[in-house]
Amino acid sequence: MADIDVETVLMGKYPAKAHAKRVVEYIRSKVSDATGVIFLEGRSDHLLEDSDEPVPFRQRRPFMYLTGVDMADCAFIYDIEASKSTLFIPPVDPEGVIWTGLPMSTEEALAKYDVDEVLPTTELNPMLARLGGKNSKATVFAIAERVADSVTFLEFNNTDFSVLAEAIDECRVVKDDYEIALIKKANDISSKAHRAVLEAVRDARNEYELEGVFIGNCMRQGAKKQAYPSIVASGKAAATLHYVHNDKELAGKDLLLLDAGSEWDTYASDITRTFPLSGRFTEKSRAIYEIVLQMQFDCIAMLKAGIWWDDVHVKAHEIAIDGLLSLGILKGDRRDIMEARTSTAFLPHGLGHYLGMDTHDTGGHPNYEDPDPMFRYLRVRRNLPAGSVITVEPGIYFCEFIIRPFLKDPKHSKYIDETVLDGYWDVGGVRIEDNIVITEVGSVNLTTAIKDPDALERIISGH
Repeated sequence: MADIDVETVLMGKYPAKAHAKRVVEYIRSKVSDATGVIFLEGRSDHLLEDSDEPVPFRQRRPFMYLTGVDMADCAFIYDIEASKSTLFIPPVDPEGVIWTGLPMSTEEALAKYDVDEVLPTTELNPMLARLGGKNSKATVFAIAERVADSVTFLEFNNTDFSVLAEAIDECRVVKDDYEIALIKKANDISSKAHRAVLEAVRDARNEYELEGVFIGNCMRQGAKKQAYPSIVASGKAAATLHYVHNDKELAGKDLLLLDAGSEWDTYASDITRTFPLSGRFTEKSRAIYEIVLQMQFDCIAMLKAGIWWDDVHVKAHEIAIDGLLSLGILKGDRRDIMEARTSTAFLPHGLGHYLGMDTHDTGGHPNYEDPDPMFRYLRVRRNLPAGSVITVEPGIYFCEFIIRPFLKDPKHSKYIDETVLDGYWDVGGVRIEDNIVITEVGSVNLTTAIKDPDALERIISGH
């Protein structure tokens, strides 16, 4: 796993048939006598409102999981009894060829994708009719509100629009080698782009310049899409978890938080680094950085198959409390601070989330209604299985909007030294985020972006 040969693995086909079989197994764990077909549609091409320009295409993730096909206007049928997969692609449109060239042929699609048959979409309804007509007990398993009006299930006596989406979401949690290779490829590209940003910092004047460096470097490596909008937050803006502006001047700021990751064949990377714009941490920013780095090291050391993610999240808070006590920002007994949940003023988000085709991938079972503020925004609430990929992204933030109410609440204010705290507002926030594969005996870190504070200073300073 640690030395996976990405390029060799990715020379093969995306393992769509294996995914289909896993999904059928899950469906039969819920519907024991399930038979019939799985039906999925890919996303269609659309135009922007009041424009003849296309909406940027993003394939439906359930369709991608069962086909590996990142093309518009396709459909898919999986015959459960025959274990046969059929991909349907659009027929040639002569007028479309004038503008966009010849589309992929059925022969080319069959050679490229892990399916048993490829037909034009004009054959979709006739095949559904044949499959439904030959078995009176057959069920169409599909996803609600993702079936076009032109598609008919009239020959089927049964339809199920509930279990398929759940089945795919749950199966996506454990990745196979091909999926891990895709995530590692995205990580390798993004890690190099993070390095390029470090090398450009000393000549940059605005956040958007560094965003441009990151995206441009990813594209030069062949990654044309980002997994999510980049967060390029300087100074106090780093305390905003999902800062979106990326347009502020850098002069006079201490740190810059860069949360950015490319995707590769729809699979995401999600990497955050925080570094000093001047090439030298201040005493206070270095202290906070080292606490966050220790949080990440210790949390990653806990990881292996079966670990309860809540426990890892609690560990992050324990280390944050100890670190903030050592600086004098917090005061009092660490157990009392933990019980009061005062540390959520400085670490308001969850420690991490599953990663895959979505940046915040499926299957985590979060509870956003949890009355406990420590766990309310934790996106994974389960034991981590081997083969899952999770982000570990501890942080400490000095967000006045969040912290000021804690200072006015006697439950929390007795544990916060406001005088000491006042010296840290300009730090803004520090987050460090890596992408981790869970194994039976431990974990493998897919992220190689530099995070050692001394190395960060050397690169930014040009040494």
